[in-house]
Amino acid sequence: MRALLLVLFCTVALQWDRVSCQKTVYQSDTHVVLRRNVWRSDRPAEVTQNRNGDECDVVMNLSASQRCEFVKNTPDCASDEGFIKYPVVTFCLFPPNLLPLAITLYVLWLFVLFLVLGLIASDFFCPNLSAISSTLRLTHNVAGVTFLALGNGAPDVFSAMAAFSHPQTAGLAIGALFGAGIFVTTVVAGSIALVKPFTVASRPFLRDVIFYMAAVFWTFFILYKGHISMGEAVGYLGLYIAYVLTVIVSAYVYNRQKHQLNGSAQTSGREQDDGEYEPLLPYTQSTAQIFLNAINPVDSRTWRRQHWSAKVLTVIKVPVEVLLLLTVPVVDADKEDHNWNRPLNSLHIITGPLVCVLTFQSGTYGLLLIEGEVPVWVLVLCIGVFLSGIVFFTTTNERPPRFHFLYSLLGFVVSALWISTVASEIVSVLHLLGVVLSLSNTVLGLTLLAWGNSIGDCFADITIARQGYPRMAISACFGGIIFNMLFGVGLGCLLQIFQTNNIVMLEPEGMLCWVLSAALGLSLVLSFTLVPLQCFHMSRVYGIFLLIFYIVFLLVALLTEFRVIQF
Repeated sequence: MRALLLVLFCTVALQWDRVSCQKTVYQSDTHVVLRRNVWRSDRPAEVTQNRNGDECDVVMNLSASQRCEFVKNTPDCASDEGFIKYPVVTFCLFPPNLLPLAITLYVLWLFVLFLVLGLIASDFFCPNLSAISSTLRLTHNVAGVTFLALGNGAPDVFSAMAAFSHPQTAGLAIGALFGAGIFVTTVVAGSIALVKPFTVASRPFLRDVIFYMAAVFWTFFILYKGHISMGEAVGYLGLYIAYVLTVIVSAYVYNRQKHQLNGSAQTSGREQDDGEYEPLLPYTQSTAQIFLNAINPVDSRTWRRQHWSAKVLTVIKVPVEVLLLLTVPVVDADKEDHNWNRPLNSLHIITGPLVCVLTFQSGTYGLLLIEGEVPVWVLVLCIGVFLSGIVFFTTTNERPPRFHFLYSLLGFVVSALWISTVASEIVSVLHLLGVVLSLSNTVLGLTLLAWGNSIGDCFADITIARQGYPRMAISACFGGIIFNMLFGVGLGCLLQIFQTNNIVMLEPEGMLCWVLSAALGLSLVLSFTLVPLQCFHMSRVYGIFLLIFYIVFLLVALLTEFRVIQF
């Protein structure tokens, strides 16, 4: 993280000088006027807009006194769906000489947002998906490629959906999905091979690589056309359904062959953990104690053993964790009581729906007035209080009610909306950084957004490999990015088509997008050819090769962005 911040600060310094030069040249021959609250320039449209028609990019070419009024009256500067209007905060509240400080604060805020995004996905979103899977009694294979993939890829998918919601930030989605794909197939896969050289399962590996290659080259074709229709967006989802069916059929064929070879079916059930610690003497807590213990995210025993850096992260996460515990119910199918907490779950009936109406579309629908008098959120609050009272007075602390499984559905919806809200803020911050530093959305997507969404999976997969399960780790690598690509592009574009009743334009931002596409395609082709040539053995030498490939790609991408290399 320190290295990432150092690189970012160096980039800020270099880009700051470049922006200052651009501003001086621009103001020497351009006179910008404000006419009928719409900013216009005497220069041609291609000078005042970037390649994606984002008029907000012009703000850095104006004098400091003009910037605040410009961002207030330019639709592209106010089109972000986040709760914070970052262009207005940056250019209206911060003096021009403190703009570097604002950028530094935004970088730190970005780090916090990524931290919160991972927290929601791992501690609230994934457990509820697991509970839903258990309730539906899905097999491990089906659950792995559906609910588990959704849980692991939630940050990437929701970030892509937020980026596709506006044409000027669509480059972030393409950069993030392609950048994460290269990062996972090179850095993560290479690190696994370095930590634990192993032989991959041939058929699952080829299956995953082929489907991912199909998704990547299809996206490459869409980018070449410059637009995507509803049928093509639905086709992304259809391709993922075909992938899921292939996984199910492959598992069925494998199990049947194994049954024939062994002569008898071998089944295995879940191992039950009977080693739970039970109190020696019966002890009954009051309702107030149960509630206070449930919303306390800090374990005193773990706190004493933590390193000081881990304690700092814990302190940062405590306010967010308390807020999430108060608003998102979590059902744990592995616990005897399924994580039932009568006072807290009763409160969730009030807070959960409130979060839904106040975060969906940035609270637009929650603030609507019924009959011109009562806001929607007040009606939701009243209904929630009524239902909460019924649940509280008709249940006990000791035993979960029969309808407790419904809390997993509520937790799934609420945590998904929290993830969507945080993802929208991340996209808004990255959009602003691109405007201020004159960086394309593609380079921000393939670096900051891709790294932020993938670094957690990277450490998790490396840990799994160290524990002696490298095959599981490599399967998680490819399975996750297939879901992210197909659902990120397909669902993101499909929702945008429903909102605009039109096709979605996907215009590449210069040569960098093609460099990104070519690098990802080349990495997959190399994996498809070199791994079978090595008899599906991933050695440390191959791991080093993958890491070098990513370093070279990143260097070429950055040099292309700064126009040192021109094609």
